[in-house]
Amino acid sequence: MIVFEVLLNGIVLGGMYALLAFGLNLQYGVARIMNLSYGEFLMTAAFGAFWFFTLYSIDPLLSMIVSVPLSFAANWIIYKVILTPLVRRAPSRDALEADTILVTFGLLFVIQGTALLQWGGEYRGYTYLAIPVDILGATIAANRLLAFGVACVIGVGAYLVLKYTRVGTALRALAIDPVAAQLVGVNVPRLSGLAFASGGAMMAAAGVLVSMFLSFNPSVGVLYTLKALIVVIMGGVGSMIGSLAAGLLLGLAEGFGAWLVDPGLTLAINFAIFLAILLLRPKGLFARA
Repeated sequence: MIVFEVLLNGIVLGGMYALLAFGLNLQYGVARIMNLSYGEFLMTAAFGAFWFFTLYSIDPLLSMIVSVPLSFAANWIIYKVILTPLVRRAPSRDALEADTILVTFGLLFVIQGTALLQWGGEYRGYTYLAIPVDILGATIAANRLLAFGVACVIGVGAYLVLKYTRVGTALRALAIDPVAAQLVGVNVPRLSGLAFASGGAMMAAAGVLVSMFLSFNPSVGVLYTLKALIVVIMGGVGSMIGSLAAGLLLGLAEGFGAWLVDPGLTLAINFAIFLAILLLRPKGLFARA
């Protein structure tokens, strides 16, 4: 029964990682921007949910009404003001990637430093639906189940939009070949900005959900950026189904690694998986040939 409980917790954690990767896939796989400040929007949304809940007793899920649109707008402004000039002047995709890595790396420290100045470096958290739920003899907290359920709804919604809408078709074309997409009438700059902003909005939603059952501080953004990047690379850049499968694999690897070896080694497990994928399958486990 312990094995089933570890499996269940690994699936819940993997679902959260898949949601993290969906947003990064929109920014990196579609907009072609490697955003190293990606996790900072999870951190700020988590703090937003914390303050709404502790100061005003507002349900964390309701705080998404504020944090998700704000994150969308902030990422849209970042793309238009800071990143668009880099896109216009870049002679190649490799040059663009190098420039955006440097710029977003600096942006990471700006956001993180501001958060440290405002809120300090200690870990924060709050108690929300910390009720044990029995599932076939395994016990899991209700807040984790709720977060997993909301993450599934958001992920399925994003997949359906990409698969069955006109905008989604254009975004998928942009992910495959921006030049060919522009030749058939796709507004590449506009949709790239939309993809980048939507990725930031999904990260804010993930931040609210993570804050419901995990503690956080202003420095956790880097860790979640790393985890999202691992999942994207495992699943294949631009592949949403690959992100789902890779997120579940990473969650299960962390869960069973913490159970069989040591809970303090989860970050080492992440790095080991990351290095193995880079060496053996750099295009991803689920990337098409």
